[in-house]
Amino acid sequence: MDAFSTKHLVMQAQKKLLSKLASKTMANAFIDDTSSEVLDELYRVSKEYTRNKKEAQKVIKNLIKIVLKLGVLLRNNQFSADELMIVDRFRRRIHTLAMTAVSFYQIDFTFDRRVMATILNDCRDLLHQAVNRHLTAKSHSRINHVFNHFADYDFLTVLYSSSEPYHSHLQKICEGVNKMMDDGNI
Repeated sequence: MDAFSTKHLVMQAQKKLLSKLASKTMANAFIDDTSSEVLDELYRVSKEYTRNKKEAQKVIKNLIKIVLKLGVLLRNNQFSADELMIVDRFRRRIHTLAMTAVSFYQIDFTFDRRVMATILNDCRDLLHQAVNRHLTAKSHSRINHVFNHFADYDFLTVLYSSSEPYHSHLQKICEGVNKMMDDGNI
């Protein structure tokens, strides 16, 4: 029997196309305004922290690629029942991350970088498990790059400090994340 499948070919083409076109303009075509604003603030705070525009762009570009590829896999029903259970656990963990991030911002003196880093690392591990057989090693390294960047203790400490400009960035990020939770997008 011939192993050729147009559905598989189209999905591969979508993933390849998305990886080549993962720019802010393309992201805006696929995500809502609030998500775009959160990504913009994540870029700004990453650029401020790393003092490296290219590195900050790479982190956000990799994040966009991961999200879009995950969306392609979900939309094309590529996950097995076991993988869908992992994806569901990943979604719930992302929701926990969002609630924790906002809570730490809203309630003074509650921030714990270990808690945030642990949740981010849990999300990374669940995502790796879910997409293990679907994405390339390069995509897996992108997942590591993004989550390792945001789970960095020093980054988290500076982000949740009261110093500017980090506090302003965190305020905008949390306002956006709150709206995304209210809208059911997280």
